[in-house]
Amino acid sequence: MTEESKDSSKAANGEDSIYWDKSKGRFVGAVSLGYTSAGKRNRAKVTGKTKTEVRRKLRDLKKDLEAGIKTPANYTVAEAVTDWLAQGLKGRATSSVATYRTLAGSHITPDLGKAKLRDLSADELDAWLDAKSEVLATQSLKMVHSILCRSLTHAQRRGKVLRNVAELVDVPDGRAGRPSKSLTLQQAEAVLSARQGTWIHAYVVLSLLVGVRTEEARPLTWRHVHTTPPDEASPHVDVWRSVRRHGETKTRKSRRTLAMPRQVATVIDAYRIQQQQECKAAGRDWNEDALVFPNEAGGQRSALNVRRNFRTLLKHAGIPNPHEWTTRECRTSCVSLLSDYGIPIEIIARVVGHSDTQTTERVYRKQLRPFITQGAEAMDEIFGDEESAAPAEPPQEP
Repeated sequence: MTEESKDSSKAANGEDSIYWDKSKGRFVGAVSLGYTSAGKRNRAKVTGKTKTEVRRKLRDLKKDLEAGIKTPANYTVAEAVTDWLAQGLKGRATSSVATYRTLAGSHITPDLGKAKLRDLSADELDAWLDAKSEVLATQSLKMVHSILCRSLTHAQRRGKVLRNVAELVDVPDGRAGRPSKSLTLQQAEAVLSARQGTWIHAYVVLSLLVGVRTEEARPLTWRHVHTTPPDEASPHVDVWRSVRRHGETKTRKSRRTLAMPRQVATVIDAYRIQQQQECKAAGRDWNEDALVFPNEAGGQRSALNVRRNFRTLLKHAGIPNPHEWTTRECRTSCVSLLSDYGIPIEIIARVVGHSDTQTTERVYRKQLRPFITQGAEAMDEIFGDEESAAPAEPPQEP
């Protein structure tokens, strides 16, 4: 035993005490906090390999107590994250909460969960983030760090920790994300011919030829789909809602009214009639507030459900490795097909609802050509519609 371990004399009542715990093989430091309402002695304890380490921890504990911090010495990162998930996400969308739980359960709790919150250091978090940067994309890495930071802020506001050490570290760049893909014209034609008469066929026709986001198509109601509008207006769709919180679209410019190519109007109109007939046969009422692409129970489809059906359609269309495609790549393909045909980048950005052309240019456009024409008229020409009547302007959103 070292010199320190030999000095294990007890302190007087009311003072700090440091003693050797043989069962733990460590020194224990205790500070008296008085008595509980039940009359039991209330002592906060810290442990360490040496008395010097224990004395340092006792000083830190006293600083916390003086600052009103009442965290127990064994309060862990896992407990802080659990408390935040339970109490700090009121009013958030169910899908967002599920995402946070999944990321925390996969990347924070397994790695840092047992760490004592008071002992967590910036060096530890730097090392952890560096290791995670090898397996997570940059955006996912930022989300994981954000969950930890917000969990510690939640604990800090409740007097359970003195400082938020997660705010002291920078997030490194993660792995490069999987680059999005675009269907070629030949592949797009095959996809548009696959599984005709099904809801997923109508969904893909709308997404591929109009460019709506999957989060905009899933909550779409028939009230906002106009295949045979009055007053000689062209067929159009009101992209005014999304599955985001309160139904808001991604950006202000994402709320838009888009003309539909004739092929889309024909497919969607036939699909509406089919849905009405199915409702009548099942003894259900149909109205304009019904979802365009409902699930079997009449509710909103999940992104996973749409993605699975989309990949099945790709398989029927003969697209190689359908499991490698995601639904959002209908939108990527829409942008690329319009760009390949020669539509100006500014017009494409307005069609797909981007706030500026940078995202369209950097992320979505896969081919570059000089411009020729624009919008729904271009899609009719791309996919061989021989009618040439120029569509009227769609009505303006109120």
